[in-house]
Amino acid sequence: MKKQFLSVSLVAALTFGAAGTTTTALATPSSSPVHHAPSTDKQIVKRIDVDKIYKNIEYLSQTPRVAGTDSEYKAVQFIKKQFESYGYKADIDEFSFLSYTDPNLVELSVDGFDGEIQANHLSYSVNGDLSGEMVYAGLGTKEELEKAGATGKIALIQRGSFTFAEKVLNAAEKGAAGVILFNNADGELNGTLGGANDQYIPSVTITKKDGEALLEKLNAGVKLTASLKIEGAYTGEKTSYNVVATKKATKTIKAKKSDIIYITGHHDSVAGAPGANDDASGTSVTLELARVLKNLPTDTELRFVTFGAEENGLLGSQNYVENLSDDEIKRTIANFNLDMVGSKDAGDLVILTNDGELNLVTELAQASSTRLNGEPTPYGQGGRSDHVSFAEAGIPAALFIHSPSEPWYHTPDDSIDKISKEKLQDVAGIVGTAVYDQAKIEAKEPNPNYKKGEKVKAPHLFDEKEIR
Repeated sequence: MKKQFLSVSLVAALTFGAAGTTTTALATPSSSPVHHAPSTDKQIVKRIDVDKIYKNIEYLSQTPRVAGTDSEYKAVQFIKKQFESYGYKADIDEFSFLSYTDPNLVELSVDGFDGEIQANHLSYSVNGDLSGEMVYAGLGTKEELEKAGATGKIALIQRGSFTFAEKVLNAAEKGAAGVILFNNADGELNGTLGGANDQYIPSVTITKKDGEALLEKLNAGVKLTASLKIEGAYTGEKTSYNVVATKKATKTIKAKKSDIIYITGHHDSVAGAPGANDDASGTSVTLELARVLKNLPTDTELRFVTFGAEENGLLGSQNYVENLSDDEIKRTIANFNLDMVGSKDAGDLVILTNDGELNLVTELAQASSTRLNGEPTPYGQGGRSDHVSFAEAGIPAALFIHSPSEPWYHTPDDSIDKISKEKLQDVAGIVGTAVYDQAKIEAKEPNPNYKKGEKVKAPHLFDEKEIR
């Protein structure tokens, strides 16, 4: 997922990660509309073949699919071939973007600390060779950096509350020479600054264990001097791809163009991660729903898109939406975006909108999840995935994701053995029936609680402050 995303227990906090957009409360509407299960629900669910989804994830996650690389292009060709095997004409849209080349050397040593520390880099972190006194600056707010006296020093900062980029820029503004970010969960910390910025200073990541050990020394009054070296990092132009398959409406109202619904996911992954869950899972559910819906009658146009360079800052979806005509944007009524929807070690399914409010997507999905599972899927606020690009164009959009995310998000352990067929089946069923409930040929009865352009708030049940 771009960049870093309960059992939605009502007391837990979300633990997403990546580019970084604060998410807030989850809620279920106090008066969610009650829908009788249409006969088409069984038709959709019966058609879903979870083994096909799983096999596509298995193929895609053989290797990392970093945007602009040969492995991404191979994945794109596979996705195109799959769409075509279902009877679609699939198009590949190319776009250029500034790409980050990982450094070939990342080193961190600390005088005054016993033991070796393994450091990682953040994507878009800049080269540097520096030494300086280490100071602890909490979460990396400007106030904490000021209080720590970070000028000319190397700031030790904990992950959490806001994005890596904000932390590094805050440190730079307060005159720090470099940044060491330590994880707030077990395991390695792999992240991104989201894009190139001339204001960045050299920054590395370390584990929670190492970070807490360094903090213990500092709290005990031990003076630590850190030496940090990053070499070989480079930012340059590369090419990525979106793959688009369209199912035209089989029947339209005379003299009226059909509405458009999008089902989307991103096919790229971060470096070093096979990306089985992030986001071969969303891509493969998108492919399966394209197969399931292909020959069903609809009065709505359905577009299935897998985006490239999501991990670089939602670049594929931004490029795609920016190139839609005014007419296409006006006719688009919903974007169902699937990101990280298959990990057996993640939490429960949630639906996140960019503004945290209900829209047509949440209405349809909560109705379908109520019909299928007996209760509506909770919704809340969250960004960092491709639904944001649609939402910013004024299109009702929402992200389907499990939260909290699995411990190996953005790591080499995001592999096929961590995928749950039950979760894939659940998400595919909810989204597939929600989409077809709106797209099928019959008179639509609009939810009285939803009007296009009018948001309906639901009570927020708890606050969530985490971010990567």
